[in-house]
Formats: sequence, structure tokens, C-alpha cells
Amino acid sequence: MGANCCNHDHNHEPSHSPDPKYRRILWIALIINALMFLIEIIFSQRANSVSLLADSIDFLGDAANYGISIWVLAMSVQTRAKASLLKAASMGLFGVGVLAHAIWNAITGVVPDAQAMTLIGLLALAANVSVAFLLYAYRNGDSNMRSVWLCTRNDALGNIAVVFAAIGVFGTGTNWPDLIVAAIMATLALTASYQVVKHARAELHTH
Repeated sequence: MGANCCNHDHNHEPSHSPDPKYRRILWIALIINALMFLIEIIFSQRANSVSLLADSIDFLGDAANYGISIWVLAMSVQTRAKASLLKAASMGLFGVGVLAHAIWNAITGVVPDAQAMTLIGLLALAANVSVAFLLYAYRNGDSNMRSVWLCTRNDALGNIAVVFAAIGVFGTGTNWPDLIVAAIMATLALTASYQVVKHARAELHTH
């Protein structure tokens, strides 16, 4: 994975023509994420689930990130690295926002609907696993490709966690499983943000 892939880009020109297959995959991912955002934002409110709400916001952020990735795909390594920094910032803000919302739900003590959490969580998992499967071959590209892969991987892990949270809510009758999963998702976002920033800065310094 490297910061040094494409290090012949001394003139800040695109290091290679964008892969048409990768561009198509990004468009598919964008559409899937936009649709899942609409579905989850509605059902997170109906289910009173902070982990579903976190996941819906994540889907929205990822749809925007895929759009940015498509836009900069044919641009220079430096431009793609700068776009990666923007995406890293969005992942970091997502993590902080989810932690704040989890604290608020802990204070108010609202118990989410476990059944709705399970159904939507499984649907979201299927969507993200499909996108992750399409992106797997590009996981070790430049920082821009790396950030796309990390977002998708984190989403799939988050969906699995949401399903377990729903089971926990059903079994305990409390909102703590939902809040714990939301905190885990926030931590994943913050960790991925750090990794992408580190990779992108290395590319900027190299070029």
C-alpha cells in the first residue's frame, strides 16, 4: 500500500488513466449508499436507534465520498491525496458526532425497536458486503482508493455490530447495546480517519 505507488508523478499529472471498471464500481457504490441513507434515516427515527442513525449518516458520507473519488479519479496524485484528507475529515467528524449522540441517548434513556434494527441492519449489511466485494481488488491502491476501501469495510463491520446490538436490546430491554455499538462505529471512523490522513500526507510529501 503505498504512499510511494505512482511516485513518478513529479509534474502533478495523472499517473495513469483511471480504470473504467473502477469508475463504474464507484458509481454503483454511490447509488447503493444514497439509497441506503434514505432507508436508514427513516427507520432510525422510527426505531429510535442511535446505531442505525449513525449508520445512515455514514451511508450519506460515503455517497459523498464516492462522488469525490469519481471526480478526482483522473487527477494527479497530489489532488487525490488532498481529496483523501477531505474524506478523512468527514470520517473524523462522523465519529465525533456519533459519540455525542450516543451520550445524549444515554442521558434520555430511550430504548430502540430491536426488530426494526435487525431488519434494516441486515439490509444494510447486504448492501455494504456487495460494495466491499466489488472494491476488494482495489484496496491497496493510492490513498484515495485506500480511503474508499476503509469506508466500505468499516460500514460492513458496523452493520454486523448493529445486528448484534439489536439482539442485545431485545435480550436486555435496555438501550446500552445500541449505544455501545454506536461508540464502536465512531471509533472505527476515527481510526480510519487517522490512517487515511497518514497515508495522504505521505503521498503529498513524496510528490
